[in-house]
Parts: sequence; C-alpha cells; structure tokens
Amino acid sequence: MFLVLALLSLAGVTQTSASPTQASEPPNPTEEQPPLGTGSLSFPWSHLRLPGYIVPLHYHLLLHPNLTMLSYSGTVRIELQVQNNTNWVVLHSKGLRITTATMLDQNLAHLSDKQTAIFSPRVLSGGQKYFLFLEFGAELGEGFYGFYRSTYRTSSGETRNLASTHFEPTSARMAFPCFDEPSFKANYSISIRRSRAHTALSNMPVEQTVVLDDGLMEDRFAVSVRMSSYLVAFIVCDFRSVSATTASGVKVSVYAAPEKWQQTHYALKAAVKLLEFYEKYFNIKYPLPKQDLVAIPDFQAGAMENWGLITFRETSLLFDPATSSGSDRVWVTMVIAHELAHQWFGNLVTMQWWNDIWLNEGFARYMEYISVNATYPKLRVEDYLVDTCFAAIGRDSLNSSRPISSAAESPTQIEEMFDTVSYDKGACVLHMLRHYLTDQVFQSGIVRYLRRYSYSNAHNQDLWDSLANVQRSKHTSLYTAYLYAGEHLDLTSMMNTWTLQTGVPLVTVTRQGSHLLLKQERFLRTAHPSDPTWFLWHIPLTYRTDTSTSIHRHPMTTLTDSVEVGEEVGWVKVNVDMAGYYLVHYDGSGWDDLIQLLKDNHTALTFMDRTHLIHNAFQLTTAGRLSLDKALDLIGYLRSESHTVPLLEGLGYLEAFYRIVERRDIPDVTQNLRKYILWYFRDVIDRQTWSDKGSVSERRLRSELLSLACHLGDLPCLKQAQRSFTHWLDSNMWLHPFDKTVYSVGAQEDTGWASLLQTYTHSLSETHKRKILSALASSRDTNKLTRLLELGLEGEVIRTQDLDSLIAMVARNPKGHHLAWSYVQKYWSTLVDKFQLGSFSIRNIIIGTTAQFSSTEELTEVRVFFESIHEQASQLRVTEVAMDNIQKNILWLQRNLGTLRSWLDQQID
Repeated sequence: MFLVLALLSLAGVTQTSASPTQASEPPNPTEEQPPLGTGSLSFPWSHLRLPGYIVPLHYHLLLHPNLTMLSYSGTVRIELQVQNNTNWVVLHSKGLRITTATMLDQNLAHLSDKQTAIFSPRVLSGGQKYFLFLEFGAELGEGFYGFYRSTYRTSSGETRNLASTHFEPTSARMAFPCFDEPSFKANYSISIRRSRAHTALSNMPVEQTVVLDDGLMEDRFAVSVRMSSYLVAFIVCDFRSVSATTASGVKVSVYAAPEKWQQTHYALKAAVKLLEFYEKYFNIKYPLPKQDLVAIPDFQAGAMENWGLITFRETSLLFDPATSSGSDRVWVTMVIAHELAHQWFGNLVTMQWWNDIWLNEGFARYMEYISVNATYPKLRVEDYLVDTCFAAIGRDSLNSSRPISSAAESPTQIEEMFDTVSYDKGACVLHMLRHYLTDQVFQSGIVRYLRRYSYSNAHNQDLWDSLANVQRSKHTSLYTAYLYAGEHLDLTSMMNTWTLQTGVPLVTVTRQGSHLLLKQERFLRTAHPSDPTWFLWHIPLTYRTDTSTSIHRHPMTTLTDSVEVGEEVGWVKVNVDMAGYYLVHYDGSGWDDLIQLLKDNHTALTFMDRTHLIHNAFQLTTAGRLSLDKALDLIGYLRSESHTVPLLEGLGYLEAFYRIVERRDIPDVTQNLRKYILWYFRDVIDRQTWSDKGSVSERRLRSELLSLACHLGDLPCLKQAQRSFTHWLDSNMWLHPFDKTVYSVGAQEDTGWASLLQTYTHSLSETHKRKILSALASSRDTNKLTRLLELGLEGEVIRTQDLDSLIAMVARNPKGHHLAWSYVQKYWSTLVDKFQLGSFSIRNIIIGTTAQFSSTEELTEVRVFFESIHEQASQLRVTEVAMDNIQKNILWLQRNLGTLRSWLDQQID
C-alpha cells in the first residue's frame, strides 16, 4: 500500500522534538508502538505507481532485529529531490508500524514532527532537497518476502533463528518505507544492530563496528552505489563462510549454516571463476569491493541477485561431493552464473519498469550458457539450451501465452512476469539474435548498452539502439558480417516482432523445383489448422542442404517467400542447429526425405539438428499438422544414436505418451508402449552401468534411462535397484549417483518408505533430501501420499519452501494426481497465504496439479474451481495456461490415440 506523509503548520501546537541524532535511535523492538493515524484527510494519490515529482537520492537506514522476539525496529532518513511544488510525499509501506514522521529541510532543521499522516499548506518547493525521517517497526515476516525469519536445525536438534530479506519485485516496502519502484535508484547507507553471537551482512562491506552501551554491536556499512530498492538486502545470522579474492581484487565469500560449511567450497571456486569471466566479457569491472553468496534455509525462489549479497536456496548453492550428482553440479554452477550475470544485467542497468523484466531475466538466463560453456566446458551446458528453448516453445504455442514485453501494473501482475516467457523465451530470442549478429557484434553491442545506461534504467529500444549502432558502424572490420544474404534486417523492426508480439512462428517449407516456398504463421497446439492467425515475424532464417557444408541465410519478412536452392538438392534442413526461435514443417515429401536420411546416415546432420527435427515433428503431431506415425518413424533411427541430447529427446516423448495413457488407464496401449520402449531401447539400457563413471552427459543419460526402465517395471532394473536399496538399509552408505531411482524402488515397501522419511528428517544435505522426497512421493500407497501432503502443510519436517514441489511430485504419480488436485482445492486459501497469489510457487502448484489432466470431465472440474475463486483467478494468467494445457492433452488423445494404438500393434507383431 501507499503511505502518505505531509507537512502541518505548527502554529498554536505545543510539542517536543528530539534532535536529528536522538531521533535516529530506534524504539525498543519489543515495545508496541502506535501507528500514525491518517486523520480525516482523503488519500491524495489514486494510481498504482508513485508520482514522479519526488525522487529519493539517499537512504540512511538503521535496523535493529530481535531474533528472540522475532521483531525489529528501525529508522530511515531519506534525502529527497522535489521537482514540482507539492504538499504531499507519497511512498510505499506495507505492514509497517510507522511511529514518527518528520520532514526536515536541507540543513536538517525540523519543519514539523507529528506522529500521524497529515497535510500542510506549507509547500515543498520544486528544485529543493528535503529530508524525510521515519521511525518504524514490524514483526519479522513468516513467509518469504520482505524482512523475514528463517530457521535451521542443528544436528543436536536445536532450532536457530536468522533474519533475511527478499524484495524482488515489490517487497522492499514490507521491510522499510521506501520508493519501491525500479526507476527510483538511490544510494544506501545501512546500519544494523546485532548481538555479539551474530553476523550482519548487507550489500556493501562493513566500514565500522561500534559497541553500544547495552553490549550490542552496530555494523555500519559503506555507502552503496546507486541502485533500485528491490536490490537492497540485509541478513543477521550465525553462519560460517569461506572466502577468496578474484584477480581484480574482489573479495568473494560463501556463507552457510555452520554444519553445512563444508558444502560451500565448490560454489566459491565457481563464483570466483565466473565473476572473472564476466569482468572480461562485459569489459566493465565489477563495481563493488565484495560479493557474498548466502545459502538461506527458507527461500522460495532459486536465488536472488541483490547487489553484493546474493541469496540462494540451499540446493542452488551448496554442493556435497558425497551426495550431490553431476546434474546437481550443473544446477549450482548455472544458478551462480545467472545471479552473477545480474550484477551487470539488472543491477548496473535496470529495466525502467517491470514490463521489460526480460531485459534482466532473459539476459541472465542466456548468459548462464555463455559463461559456463566458457569456464566449465566439460559440463556441456549447451546441451541444456535446447531444453530451455523447447520449454519456451511449449508455453508460447498456447493461446494463453503473452509477449515478452507485456503490461504489468499490480504486484500480482508483476509477479507473474517472472515466467517461462521472460526467462526462457527471452534467452532463446537472444540466442537467435547473437547468431544473426555474430558473437563479436553481439558482445560489443551489449557492452555499449551496459556502458551507456550504467546506474540508470533502460527500455527495450535502448538495447536495440546499442546493438544497431555497432551493427551500422563502418569503422569496424566486422561490418560485412552484419549483412544477411546481402541485406540488413532492420534491428528494431525485427526485434519488435519477437518481443511485442505473442507466440512462436511456424515456417512451412515446400520444395518446388529448384525453389523452396516458405510460409509463416503462428504455431498453436490448441488451435485447429483452420483457425485464423494473423501474425508476422522478421525471421533470420537459415538452412543447410546435402550439396554444401555452408549455412545459407535468408531474411524472411513477409508471410510467404521463396528461395532458390538448386535442382540437385536431395534434402533441406531449415533452422540450422536450432539457432532460430521458430518451428519448421516440411510439406510434401520433405519429412520422408529427412526420415530416410536419418536411417541411412544420421551423422549427416548435427546432433542439434537431429534433436530439432525430433522436437518439431512431435510438436506438429500435437497440433494436428503431422501424423504421429510419421514422427514415430523419424525416431526409428535412435538405436544408432550415440549422442545424449537427441536420444533423450526422442525417449522423452515416448515416456510422455506412456504417462498420459497410464493415467487415463488405457491398458492395451499402456502395455504395448511399455513393451516397445523396453524392447527397442534394450541394448542402450543394458549398456548402462550402475556406476558414477563417464561425462556429465553420459551420467545424465544413464540416470534418465534407468529411472524410466524401473518405472516401466523392467525386472533387471528393479532387481538391481532393490539390491542397492537393501545394501543402503544395512550399511547406510550413500547411493550416489543413483539414489533417486533406488530410493523410488525402495519407497514402494512400508519399511523402505519409513526409513526414507527418517533419513529425510535428519539429513543435512538439501539436494539429498530432495531426491528422497521425490522417492517418497512415488509411493503407490495413497495414505502415504496423504501423509506427505500433511507434513508439507505443517511445514516442520518438510519445509514450506518445498511444498509446491511436493504437490507437483505427488501429482506426477498416477496414484496421486487426483489426490494432489483435491488437496489444492481444499487448502487453496492456505496456500495463497503461504506463497502470495502471483508467486511462481502458486503457478507451479496450479500447473503441476493440472498438467496431466486429459479428459473433458477434468477440464470441467478445473474450470468450475477457477470460477469458484474468480476474484483471485481473474488476476492470474496461469489459470488460462492450465486450461490450455488440459485442452492440448485432450486434443492430443483425440488426434493421436488411434494412430498410436495401430502403430504399436504393428511394432509388437
């Protein structure tokens, strides 16, 4: 909410006011303070966004958290620049008890001192600076926003408290009164009072520590750089840390609960390496003297890029070699890379408003791949980029998608902007742009952008201008590289079609003599081919043929187009290495030519091209544009496939089909599909060993294959898993790296499930606990699943931060998907209270519990529930996404079930 503060002429009013120094002393946090009243004046501002004529310049913030009473008090003195004459100061405050409000002039002399929100005929003059002084207090939050309480339990059973912050996007106002919008950048001088047993952390290093009369310590932090309110952070805890220094002199520290200190070392190495990479890549020195990374026990997001004080969920930062897998290492490295990229994209240069949050998140997501590929090439993170783009296409091919840059005003709308479109589509569009401009031009353009808008705010257009200025420069030897088939695509016009327009394009390719006929349209999985769609993209199209190793380029800026390829061409593959964000459909004999090519010589195409073909084919079957048997024939070559990425892509579709018919209880198709998968992939399954050898990609394939084989009831897999689980029960040795599969098999028995729950309760490794939780949620006993959900709601054994994941895990279980949905309906209000309406946790819960529904009855049930919570559901875009997903599943079964049944009958015979 807004807080209104104003001036009152004090004629005839007798009062006592303290000096500015005395006024900065915070009230006792244990004393109840009366809030300021609003009197009889009406609120002077009616817009969601603050007026722009008062700008904060500098905050002097003092905080005193009490970790015993779980409350805090504070003062803030805000230096203001008034641009227009006004009687009012309007800023944000939510859930705070404001007990003193004082307006001071430039010389810190009091103009008024009144503990209420009041109006004054005395005008604040435009062009002048003033100081606003506030005293306030609040309870430490119970959730995951603002200044909130977190806890951890020691191995001896003691529960310890800490206080931490999470402000993005609109929760700084829950911690202290402020101008809580990204364009109101200011400097911050922060002081924190603490006991001797605790450590205080903030964005900047401690400049001075003072011992107070009552034995408390007051840490006074150095003045921050100019930054937005959502990047402010402070923590009071008793954590331990490890530290190192980068080549440029930045001190990097990783903090965790004392008994998890040994799990911080990998993150420290990665953070130093990645920070050094970014300084070179952006050619801009990291502007702070230190960078802290802190593992918070209770944390809703994966991580948060607070400048100089990044906070993480423990699974995103801590790495235990004894229990963490290769995929855990990839995850931790990628999250650290993401948050460090934000120190430039988001912190140094910030979007003007939340409608362009993709400028932060899309760039940080894409820089994960660029930075980790350069610093940790053995992790082969480029293999994961396809998953990112396929996830984006999956969301973008629904009617309920949105443009990358979308209007967002209310806090709920702003929260929903942190989604697949901003992150994944943003990253994939940038990947396409980088391939169009070349690596060097792309890098030069974003460096220009970062330098031009350092410590300020930017729009979409500012990025396009920066890139175009580099592109147009004839003083560089790279100029000729910008030509695309001999001509330019106008960068702003091109990128506006990708960021201001909803959806993903489908390019249909038809061979006609020596020409390719091209047609573009919006690709929709939930629309029939006859449904009208009027969209146009400027597509930097690429293709490759069998007659040349060259990549051919063609700018497509019209709905239909033509390109000459030559009479002798045997096959054409469009969208080379999936660098472009578009799907391709090969009309006529195009798919047959590619199916034959994969059978005869699949290595004629790169593994990325093979993966792209598999993805496109099965997406087209969902949309009714390609027959399912054609797509299944396409993956008929997979026995010869040696690369993990296309193999997992094809196998993933077969597994998805199995799970949908398993849930719908279609026994003949379920049984035949199970037989086919185990028969067709028998050799590759048998080649897998239950060891931790090989590359990250090989271990990833091994884990996925054995997990699926056991789920399908493969006897050799089940026997080995059961032997391993029995050995674990007897010896309590780690099962790394196949603990998830082994635990899932063991969890099907009563004693195994109980042992796993006990281990979960006492484990100090959050990554280990997550694998156990997944196994517990795989039980076929609905009573056990109900017990898990009860534990999640209680929030003690299973932390509240993991509840949304737990609900989704139970929903993926064929025995649990209706149970999970009923649970969400029953406890909807409680879940919203715990997570906030627009949060990604609520979105995960809605999508996770409805994604496998595939009948008209289930669609009706979901629609009726959303209607029953209409006031909340109407604020959420995710409810439309859920309905679209169910409709997509219904259409898939209508279009493809008969074909799948017939195709399997032929294969089994």
